Amino acid sequence: MSTEFSILSATLLFLFVIDPFGNIPILLSVMKGVPQKRQYQIVVRDGLIGLIILVCFLFFGAEFLAVLHLETESISIAGGVVLFVIALKMIFPSPYTKEAGPVMEPFIVPISIPMLAGPSTLATLLVMVKSYPNDQQDLLISVGAAWGISVVILAMAPLLNRVLREKGLAALERLMGMLLLMMSVQMLVNGVRSLFTHTLAAL
Repeated sequence: MSTEFSILSATLLFLFVIDPFGNIPILLSVMKGVPQKRQYQIVVRDGLIGLIILVCFLFFGAEFLAVLHLETESISIAGGVVLFVIALKMIFPSPYTKEAGPVMEPFIVPISIPMLAGPSTLATLLVMVKSYPNDQQDLLISVGAAWGISVVILAMAPLLNRVLREKGLAALERLMGMLLLMMSVQMLVNGVRSLFTHTLAAL
């Protein structure tokens, strides 16, 4: 990530963190037994709820960080570490999977939270809000674009599962993980560089 805000790079970052391809197997599991037409309605409904949560964090995230007295450098470094861990999990997924619970129509969980507006996505959004306080409109565009792409991918889950199969979805998730890993390292570099610059300027 460069020090100047880029709508495209921010959109990609949010898309990688949301990881819609990695969520497809979970979505298929919780939607088992639900008619396909109803599946689309559920994804759109819960997707809109997820978008509302993201927008609330976008516009009120700065106030939340101000209450905690967090500086931009610490947020950038901490965000880079979090994204680094997420990327490693995407590249090297756990061989153990959670057993599916009782079949029921999902509501808010797990589509709105944590698929679209999970802790990782909200933490990333807080980092971006703190790093680019004057680019809220562009951030809104990035969040909206990443959200829209993710909802479309989740809505197409049955089709993508038939076309790509398990190995294809796993390969896509690992590719997204590699790209996210590089972006997380750049975020760490930016945070450390800014920290040293401010430290030297204060001397």
